[in-house]
Amino acid sequence: QVQLVESGGGLVQAGDSMRLSCTASGRTSALGWFRQAPGKEREFVARINWRGANIDYADSVKGRFTISRDNAKDTVYLQMSSLKPEDTAVYYCAAGWGTGRTTRDYNYWGQGTQVTVSS
Repeated sequence: QVQLVESGGGLVQAGDSMRLSCTASGRTSALGWFRQAPGKEREFVARINWRGANIDYADSVKGRFTISRDNAKDTVYLQMSSLKPEDTAVYYCAAGWGTGRTTRDYNYWGQGTQVTVSS
């Protein structure tokens, strides 16, 4: 069992930056970030494998968000820049052994952290 603890959410203004962190209690091959806005399904944001390669982003965040990981700290980061009101959501860290963008590719989930971007 892998436990994930996210941190770094909060309220920012449009155009600001924010970094989310997720620390895992164990090692998996892939770590990812998803988000869920009110009334919407959970959607893929970004993923990275244990080597820091095979990085993938949703089109909606490409060029604005950067995912990275520090294996020495078992931590994955999501650096978010040029934030928009439509980025407002609960952001979830996920870990597993899948290679895709769906929630089925991940076995473990964090509790979520709220990110609110005001206009």
